Amino acid sequence: MIKEYLDRMNHIAFVGGQIALDLISNSSPYLKSDKSVSTKADIAISKLAHSVIGDWLTTSDHLLIDEEDAHNMESLDQSYLTNTPFIWALDPIDGTRSFSNGMPNFGISIGLLKNLKPWLGVVYFPMLGELFYSDGKQSFFVQNAFTEHEEKRAITPVEQQITKQSIFICNDSFFERFDWHPDICQIMNPVCAVLSLCWPAIGRGCGAFFGAHIWDFAGSWPIFLSAGLCLRSYQTGKQIEQLDIGLFARESKDPWKLNEYYILSSEPNFAILREQIVPKHETQITRSKRSSRLALK
Repeated sequence: MIKEYLDRMNHIAFVGGQIALDLISNSSPYLKSDKSVSTKADIAISKLAHSVIGDWLTTSDHLLIDEEDAHNMESLDQSYLTNTPFIWALDPIDGTRSFSNGMPNFGISIGLLKNLKPWLGVVYFPMLGELFYSDGKQSFFVQNAFTEHEEKRAITPVEQQITKQSIFICNDSFFERFDWHPDICQIMNPVCAVLSLCWPAIGRGCGAFFGAHIWDFAGSWPIFLSAGLCLRSYQTGKQIEQLDIGLFARESKDPWKLNEYYILSSEPNFAILREQIVPKHETQITRSKRSSRLALK
């Protein structure tokens, strides 16, 4: 059954990638009510995914959480999620702002959770020709994906020593709330959440600052775990281990968004990166106290 799941996920990624490339110069972007960008490609790939896995969605064993589904908040119920063995999460186009500007840093992300835990994942970057996927046991990075010139390699634990050459990846809102002390490495914003989670899994970046939605990380979740990385709370250092509604801002207008920020990194690098991130309102004294608390964990 795993092969059937992966075959359909790859089909969504491949055909979705063709749709994205066909529409990138005429994507008809518009702002949704939450001020995020959507396009014709988002809608078309969403419809594609529903058709590809539609037979499974008619059963009580499967649920699809789709960014483009206006009613996706209705599934934000722990009892319902716990009693649904297979939970799909789809971001038809992640990095839509980049996509709508004709830039290559966008991806299609499909994740499949099993009993609330990360299991299978496919993330495809059509303009880069790069595919990341997890088969439930191993994860792989594929260049020239879906061509006869594919080059595939396994993703294994990576321990990147942080140096001045290193790059830490941040999200769109980072500099609204935080300052970065470039004592140890530089920082960049690729304007694409799934890219920020997949690239460090192959050593492109020493980690990432993350605060987005379930569909933004479900596909890459098993992939970065294969690389020995995980999402830890910026505040507490606690790792996200399974789907729990307590993680999300469920009383807000954006209920599937994580209710706090996280750092993607290896365990040794977490404290190093955390020390460089300072809230704009934080004093030096507060920073020292917080550093001491983290050192004791």
